[in-house]
Amino acid sequence: MKHHEDSEQVLVFEWAAYHPALRYMFAIPNGGNRNKIEAARLKKQGVKAGVLDIFLPVVRVPYHGLFVEMKRRKQDGPSKVSPKQLDFQKEMELQGYKCVICYGAEEAIKAISEYIKF
Repeated sequence: MKHHEDSEQVLVFEWAAYHPALRYMFAIPNGGNRNKIEAARLKKQGVKAGVLDIFLPVVRVPYHGLFVEMKRRKQDGPSKVSPKQLDFQKEMELQGYKCVICYGAEEAIKAISEYIKF
């Protein structure tokens, strides 16, 4: 069975539901396949290509918060980080945010746990 980015992200949020420290963590709906009308509507609302998938607005010195980009697990096939995602990551790191690229729910849960210091 192939695990795609969206199903891996669901697993992360199911896990997070049991941790009160993660109650304000949220997904950023910038990806996915959309028709042209929906894509134009979302763009007008401020959706931007390259923004990472998940944000945890919790300060952990020296960081202001944590961004997580979800990619499918490596064993399920290639999943590349786009140039726009790399640019976003670089800029957010310059602004004091921690950014991680995670291949599957297991990596994301580990990165979030290490950040929040569970």
